[in-house]
Amino acid sequence: MPGMNPNTYNLSNALVVSLFRHALFVTGLLRLTVIAMVLMVALVLSRRILQFNLSPDGINEPRARTYLRWGFGVIWLVDGILQFQVSMPLGLANNVVAPLTGNTPLWLHSLMNQGVFLWNTHPINLAVGVAWLQVGIGLVLLVSNGKTGRIAGLVSALWAALVWLIGNGAGGIFVTGASFLFGWPGATFFYAMTGIWLFLKPETFHRWFSLVTLRIVAIIVALGALLQVLPSTEFWHGGNSNALTVMTSYMTKIAQPHWLAWMSRGVGRIAGSIGGGFNVIVVLWLVACAGGLWFATKKGWRWPVWTLVAGCLFFWFTSEDTSLFGGLSTDFNSLLPLAILAWCASPSWRDAAPRERRLPQELTNSTGAVVATFAAAMILYSTALMATTTIAGAETTLYQAQNGTASATSTAAPGFTLTDQFDKTYSLGEHRGTVTLLTFLDPRCWTDCPLLAQQLELVREGLPANTKLDIVAVAADPYHEQLSDLRHFIAIRALGHVSHFYFVTGQLSSVRKVWAAYGIGVTMTKSDKMSIHSDYMFIINAKHLVKWIIPDDPIASSSGQASAVSELRGLLADEGIH
Repeated sequence: MPGMNPNTYNLSNALVVSLFRHALFVTGLLRLTVIAMVLMVALVLSRRILQFNLSPDGINEPRARTYLRWGFGVIWLVDGILQFQVSMPLGLANNVVAPLTGNTPLWLHSLMNQGVFLWNTHPINLAVGVAWLQVGIGLVLLVSNGKTGRIAGLVSALWAALVWLIGNGAGGIFVTGASFLFGWPGATFFYAMTGIWLFLKPETFHRWFSLVTLRIVAIIVALGALLQVLPSTEFWHGGNSNALTVMTSYMTKIAQPHWLAWMSRGVGRIAGSIGGGFNVIVVLWLVACAGGLWFATKKGWRWPVWTLVAGCLFFWFTSEDTSLFGGLSTDFNSLLPLAILAWCASPSWRDAAPRERRLPQELTNSTGAVVATFAAAMILYSTALMATTTIAGAETTLYQAQNGTASATSTAAPGFTLTDQFDKTYSLGEHRGTVTLLTFLDPRCWTDCPLLAQQLELVREGLPANTKLDIVAVAADPYHEQLSDLRHFIAIRALGHVSHFYFVTGQLSSVRKVWAAYGIGVTMTKSDKMSIHSDYMFIINAKHLVKWIIPDDPIASSSGQASAVSELRGLLADEGIH
């Protein structure tokens, strides 16, 4: 009923969860297994499988690169597994990305909103694609030290850059009050940076990785110190208004291990009790690390790296609360990836000998080839799925989350004869061989009814002009059922161009009989601005049988409307309306 449903739905909606799991573990696994088998046959026939991980560059891989590959391989793998959480299809766009659009530049705000719309229009397929893509990237990085791993590094860099920009709002670099302790400049910034290093040739990596990485990190840490000094971050406050106190109090409300919440809250209380003094310690730590990291490679210093790593791990547990809990976590947040990146760039690894292989060559070769083949299949399948999804029609996922499924039936449609907006008599089913899409609208409504009318318009616009479909709306307002009311609604909602659209009314006693015949409850007093009535649509076939009863409490968003229109089009297609 209009105004009765706030257009919210359970992120763990049972129907959506079932669809998501089926797409992940049944359809998805089957398809990527077929792709993997094709790749495996091609590798066997070409005998390239025998050379997997045996190239000179791979065998002599710099130790720092090996550790970097392993570290971020695990991170990508865990990130992919986090995407399996059942709240992702309905929650990622609206609960994770949309809140980050605030205070962003207009161009970025628009770009992020397009991303939110795209996700909400295709939540199942995109959630599946992201999950398998990130698992695939992680597995390839873990097992491949050669060309395949380099390609995966490039894929990870491109994907991370896209996520950083659209999914993370450029890591908050445009947001006032951003803090190094709270995720600035974004975890995926370090993912992208790592992917670029892993894509480069091993000799280039060996020559430049330590120096360039530590100096870039030094600049980032120095900027983090500057942000920490600014009064707008509220780290100088004491008591419960301290930024760290507020953040830890908020984060620890999420279900998580008791010891982790205790530690995070404890640091927040300390920060609040010391106030500015605690922030002085943080700023001094950042400044010392920035200065030391800038000269670390040339001087051979290890202490700046270890100081940064220790601080990052401490604040990853406390100020970022690990970012792994709550059902919508997408990654480890920024401080853990930064710690791994900095540790791998330490001067202690720069000239270290390649890591000695402890397992038999044949085992690592064959096992790695199989794992890499399946991982490559995940990447290929996910990329193809997401690419084709973005040009496909909207999923019905949001509609089903809001309304459940339509009910199939085959009962005689209650007939009626009323007057349409043209002051002509209209009888249900009077056009032979025509399917009817029937609903009930209040001509004075400004909430649900305009959205329902828009759905009717979009359904009709997507069909050829000669399609045998009547769209009928019965007035559902006992005090505003005059033709002038109907015509006013049609005019302000620009429905006059919709072909074969009939907005019908009549004597109140006659209209009430139609409401009752279709089970439409209508409640209103003279002082009410609009009625409260049931939101349903009915598909009546050419034989005058009600084939579908469609609950339709509309979602007031373009993606929600697109989802409902897809549902209606799919059901009409069952009746031969294409």
